[in-house]
Amino acid sequence: MSGVTRRQFIKIGAATAGAAAVGSGLTTRWWGLDDDPVANPGTDGDRVVPTFCELCFWKCGVLAHVKDGRVTKITGNPAHPLSRGRLCPRGTGGTGLLYDPDRLKRPMLRREKRGEQVFEEVSWEEALDFTAQRLLNLKDRYGPESLALYSHGYGGSWFKHLLKAYGSKNIAAPSYAQCRGPREVGFQLTYGSTLGSPEVLDLENSRVITLIGSHLGENMHNTQVQEFATAIDRGATLIVVDPRFSTAAGKAKYWLPIKPGTDLALLLAWMHVIIAEGLYDKDYIDQYAIGFDQLKEHVRDKTPEWAYTQTTIAPETIVETARVMAGGRPASLVHPGRHVVWYGDDTQRSRAVAILNALLGSYARRGGIFVPSQMALPAYPYTAYQGHPKAPPDRPKDQGYPLADEVLASGLCMASIPGTASYDIKGWLVYGTNLLMALPQPERTKEAIQALDFIAVVDVLPAEIVGWADVVLPEATYLERCDDIDNPPWKVPFAAVRQEVVPPMYDSKPGWWIAREIALRLGLSDYFPWKDSMEYAMQRVHAAGYDCDVLRTTGVVIGKPRPTTIEDGLVPKFATPSGKIELFSQRLKDAGFDPIPQFTPPEEPPTGHFRLLFGRAPTHTFGRTTNNRFLSEVFNQNELWLNAQMAAELGLKDGETVVAVNQDGVRSQPIRLKATQRIRTDCVFMVHGFGHDAKGLRYARNRGADDSRLVTRIKTDPIMGGTGMSVNFVRVERA
Repeated sequence: MSGVTRRQFIKIGAATAGAAAVGSGLTTRWWGLDDDPVANPGTDGDRVVPTFCELCFWKCGVLAHVKDGRVTKITGNPAHPLSRGRLCPRGTGGTGLLYDPDRLKRPMLRREKRGEQVFEEVSWEEALDFTAQRLLNLKDRYGPESLALYSHGYGGSWFKHLLKAYGSKNIAAPSYAQCRGPREVGFQLTYGSTLGSPEVLDLENSRVITLIGSHLGENMHNTQVQEFATAIDRGATLIVVDPRFSTAAGKAKYWLPIKPGTDLALLLAWMHVIIAEGLYDKDYIDQYAIGFDQLKEHVRDKTPEWAYTQTTIAPETIVETARVMAGGRPASLVHPGRHVVWYGDDTQRSRAVAILNALLGSYARRGGIFVPSQMALPAYPYTAYQGHPKAPPDRPKDQGYPLADEVLASGLCMASIPGTASYDIKGWLVYGTNLLMALPQPERTKEAIQALDFIAVVDVLPAEIVGWADVVLPEATYLERCDDIDNPPWKVPFAAVRQEVVPPMYDSKPGWWIAREIALRLGLSDYFPWKDSMEYAMQRVHAAGYDCDVLRTTGVVIGKPRPTTIEDGLVPKFATPSGKIELFSQRLKDAGFDPIPQFTPPEEPPTGHFRLLFGRAPTHTFGRTTNNRFLSEVFNQNELWLNAQMAAELGLKDGETVVAVNQDGVRSQPIRLKATQRIRTDCVFMVHGFGHDAKGLRYARNRGADDSRLVTRIKTDPIMGGTGMSVNFVRVERA
């Protein structure tokens, strides 16, 4: 196996032994609860089906091994550009979702009050007729724009199409305002393009990698972690900025345990050093950027000594790391992160990351940020959407987020509370996203749900949001269905197919079928003229001139490579108003914001409180996988990280059970304490996605604590509406 070995790859996530067990398929018999539908399936197969994964959004190519109609193991597809023959621990655990005994098995209608989780199983005919009639009622009474879709996952494309055909633009993904949105807007303002998903980062060729609150190795994005491991193996220097000594920090030459909320001050100080010492890429800036003189003046007084008073990072460390960063240019990458909604200044902080990368000359450069190419696949020849639906009411009254380029999920939630927006949302269709954990301020989400006329949930597992639905439509897992072709922008253009590995279990149905059946009942058959999703996908592939049989056999087709960096012969173009990299943003100035990022000190915690931080574990995708018995053999509940000195002062010991109580008096579930020197004294940390209280999640229920319930306050990014959630404080008590 060339490059990083599987052993090295798993070690980065600190899960070697457990992940190996997960990958073997041998943990199947340890599930408990129900008789295992797959009795000791072994690891061989009589056929192998290529498809792509849905355990997270990365969509790696996988090979599903099937024997006697049972999936026995899942391996990486070596032909797929994202997996390269390897999978993260989560990807190998896909059978844990397929054979989860708690799966939603049949359609259900609510029989008691919302939230009481009392349902009756019904036929698909009854559930679909009920759904369609309620949607027709909404349209007749309030107009089509009264319906909103919350979507997460690749299968959501069918429901987005359904909503547009129905006549609503209210389509949102929590991953925008609650995760990546500020980064996308910050880079769009600077370079005229976003970073996309998967992010277009050439980590494997980086000489210096700077991570700011980005937990590679715990945040297990397959291709990035493989390339990260390759770069480290080749001798790349790693700088990690994090209040916690993360897995990545353990591999770093420099760990900067920054005071939470002061990252922007550090970024400005790095710019000061790089500019003052002439370490920036002058030729690159002269040729491709505008606004350098304004930037130079802006950071003139942002000295390392000034930043020290804010960040607690020693001035000499700031100077040394700035020089190391500049010494690796242009293959010096300041990682933009993904979950970047922290403190409410998140677009400006992401702008600062983008500007720092520009000073290093890393955009469109090898070892930096590459410019991707995409395989051209013609759209399916749909009937054109009719009418002119109203714009989404996702901005609060008398406020606006002028540079938001997607609909805000949190804004649609607020618009479901009568009188808070330009018009009321009256119905929700929720696909694959557990809004009670995905959105901040869960009590407000419940208030919004109670005000709705109708809510339908399409999901695989009985997550918390299912308990609030009027109708539950059980979807087949990604191993039991076909979906649209995946052709994301990447280093090489490619198209990958998702195809049925085994037939749907129980009475679950693929999302394309559910969306189409609803559409037929709504009189929208013109928008769903195809027989099934495979016919739909293969029509697009055939129209593009590719061999459908080859695609189904290999799982992926690769297009002609194109230059992605200046070193390859690329001539970069920037879709900004000036056609250049904009260090000074006139768009921001015209909108009433700082044209160059300005630091504002964060709020201090109340006496006796710690700032609440949260993140991920390498074996889990937030709450989406915490009911997975395979993956939970490795990591089955979260802990509350607290500095050991602080624990001793509070009379608390490592391993005992505690509760966190936030500034508004909201208490967490009991959680095990991790007293450690690996975190600053002014904050605590927990892995997100635990503490489920849904009755149907029999394995995950009551394991660990849910950080979401402690997020009762947010700071909204005024530029694009992202919900900064790291602004809550907790005290820690013995349970």
